[in-house]
Amino acid sequence: MKIIKQRGNCQPVVEEAPRPQPAHGEVLVRTAASALCGSEMHSYRKEGNGEGNLGHEAAGTVEALGEGVTTLTPGKRVGVSAIAGCGSCEECARGRYTWCANHKFICNMHAEYFVIPALACHVLPDDVPWDVGVLITGDGLGVPVHTANKISGKEIETVAIFGLGPIGLGSVLLQKSLGRKIIAIDRAPYRLELAAKLGATVVAANDGVDLPGRIRELTGGKGADVCIEAAGSPITAKLCFSSVRTAGTVIFNGEQGAVELSPSDDFIRRDITAIGSWYYHFNEFPEMLRLFHEGLPISSLITHHYSIQDADKAFRTMAEGKSGKIFFEYQPVSP
Repeated sequence: MKIIKQRGNCQPVVEEAPRPQPAHGEVLVRTAASALCGSEMHSYRKEGNGEGNLGHEAAGTVEALGEGVTTLTPGKRVGVSAIAGCGSCEECARGRYTWCANHKFICNMHAEYFVIPALACHVLPDDVPWDVGVLITGDGLGVPVHTANKISGKEIETVAIFGLGPIGLGSVLLQKSLGRKIIAIDRAPYRLELAAKLGATVVAANDGVDLPGRIRELTGGKGADVCIEAAGSPITAKLCFSSVRTAGTVIFNGEQGAVELSPSDDFIRRDITAIGSWYYHFNEFPEMLRLFHEGLPISSLITHHYSIQDADKAFRTMAEGKSGKIFFEYQPVSP
């Protein structure tokens, strides 16, 4: 089979590799579509990922079953969660795999086939296109939905989103559908324009201007009710705390290292709440499927489709900030 291998130093390559075999409790999936995630950019630009790739958003058809699998059959259309729980603890029983103490992360999905635990598969109805199926079972809509469920208060009117990669753009789409005013911030002109098309009320370039001051001007001097950090940058993390109103909320979506914050200035004296929001709960899939069926234009997040042979172009396009969600397409698979 063909697989993308992230060699690092901005040099992905497509090579032949043995088709993986499903172990106990796993299934082999023939890939129909996989999507690039912003979290892959670090390994793309720097150290690579050994002999494979960090692709973790995909959908396809079940090709073969490992021993003990009784919940799926060959030919089923599935989207997958890259986070799989142990399957036996209380958190797994509630569909909260990210809270399972023994959860694991599955990658290597930029390939013609991949293996994954059966319990991490969502069956896709026939009316769900492959690319939309990837979005509603992976990061693309999963992180925005999981985040939205943490800030569901009706008193929230203004949301500032720092970082307009696929996750930030997904939050623009979803938060706009909830009737909120969206202030979208990024450095890339392409993504600012796309955010405006997705419904952002105001777009602002993170180019050295006084962003907290601008946000206060747009909110009657208060600041945003919620600031979402989706860039994975200590700079934008600090800007979130400077831009949120007193008694507001900061949400962390972007993975990053240490950030210097003051308990007194950033939290205590302003009653600020900070919340982490990682991936999504497996039990949130029905909500995402419902949003699709109710007409949320999920596919508007998608800007590019490439063949797996065009991996270099696809990665480069995302790294340059000239895309929304990018997909690899594989040999068509019938439902």
